[in-house]
Amino acid sequence: MNTKDWTSNVMDIFAEICKIPRPSGHEEKIGQYLVEFARKNGLEYKTDKVGNVLIRKPATPGMEKCQTVILQGHQDMVCEKEATLEHDFMTQPIETYVEDGWLKARGTTLGADDGMGVAMALAILESKELKHGPVECLFTVSEETGLCGAENLQKDMMNGSMLINLDSEDEGEIFIGCAGGVRTTVEFDFRPEPVPEGYFFMKVDIDKLHGGHSGDDIDKGYANANKLLARFLYETMDKYDMRLCSVSGGNLHNAIPRDATAVIAVPSSRKEAVRVDFNVFADTVQRELHATEKDMVFCMSSADPQPTCIENVVARNFITAVYGAPNGVYAMSMDVPGLVETSSNLASVRTLDGMIRIVTSQRSSAESEKWDVAHSLGAVFRLAGARVIHGDGYPGWAPNPDSKLLEIAVSTYRKMFGKEPKVKAIHAGLECGLFLNSYPNLDMISIGPTLRGVHSPVERLELRTVDMVFRHLLAILESIPHR
Repeated sequence: MNTKDWTSNVMDIFAEICKIPRPSGHEEKIGQYLVEFARKNGLEYKTDKVGNVLIRKPATPGMEKCQTVILQGHQDMVCEKEATLEHDFMTQPIETYVEDGWLKARGTTLGADDGMGVAMALAILESKELKHGPVECLFTVSEETGLCGAENLQKDMMNGSMLINLDSEDEGEIFIGCAGGVRTTVEFDFRPEPVPEGYFFMKVDIDKLHGGHSGDDIDKGYANANKLLARFLYETMDKYDMRLCSVSGGNLHNAIPRDATAVIAVPSSRKEAVRVDFNVFADTVQRELHATEKDMVFCMSSADPQPTCIENVVARNFITAVYGAPNGVYAMSMDVPGLVETSSNLASVRTLDGMIRIVTSQRSSAESEKWDVAHSLGAVFRLAGARVIHGDGYPGWAPNPDSKLLEIAVSTYRKMFGKEPKVKAIHAGLECGLFLNSYPNLDMISIGPTLRGVHSPVERLELRTVDMVFRHLLAILESIPHR
């Protein structure tokens, strides 16, 4: 069987993975699939208490003395969908189709992040003909919601000395470093209070923004729906003595929010003026963002009357703080041209019983700046009277200029494709930094096929790059030196 056949096998395995529900925190079914895969192929496997799965495959004849290589991907996927689509990620498969050389999903995230990495590793485990030394394939859980599997990885789980992370999103680029991150949660407590007499209720919707990965796409100019909504509410609250009844927007901490909505109340005599202002606001924003947000939708409609609203002083403090909070690129790297060094994403807002909760995430390749932007954001919300909770965060991955694995990856790529690969660091978080906590001597790189729009329903995979990355991966495995 030639390499092309095995590349087709990668896609067949990915098609199987798309049938398996695997939201973060609910990887039971994909974990069982991996265990059954190991059993079916007569391979040694082990699991740990959090659900990580490791599958070992011995070297092919003549390669027994090579160093053991770990291939690593994560089991879970980001579950985002179009707002109007009825889809249950816990029970329904991902429906895919091909368009203009790209694999896409119908109204949902595709899950190629990191289903493709898992599929490539499984194709190598399944093969009887491909040449390689001893291989360990590690499949971690809950990467998308805090790198939980990597953080809880046992020290005796792996034996390999080199690790290839298969969770990158640009063919022809080899990543040797990534940003660290921290999640900051903000909570406003409030007492419901009566809506004044003679007020009219309106629903404000901002929808169909581009969204995307809060690391990879933070510098692309895509709008944040929560920030846009706060901008309109800030302009409206004093002018019309507006009351805020409820607000929500975004979903996941690592996705740029695509939609946001609020129910407001204004004096009945001013409702038409508010509509006019909203139309003007929508036109202004669409002109500002015409290059990046071509499909955005603004809608204002009548809403059912509500007896209470959010305590007015809290609502005003909330709106002001969200409008003023740091969001997007905070600093660019002074050492690596074009690399975002520090950023913040105001990811989600929810109105709960007596509380507004905001979830944000901060990233940086500099540990001190990660905490600087987190504390800067926290300071804004503390001034507004909110409770601010910083998570423990996760470390970045510092580049290793003396990496033997990098040397092999660059030389094999050059020989195969006649050009130099780009060696880069990435602003997104990868699990590699956490692996170094338990395995400080690991030699690591990260590669992957070209993905666009990850963490959003426009996620897509460039099919031609699957073959390129898989062949490159095989060439690396064939070139691993002896122990």
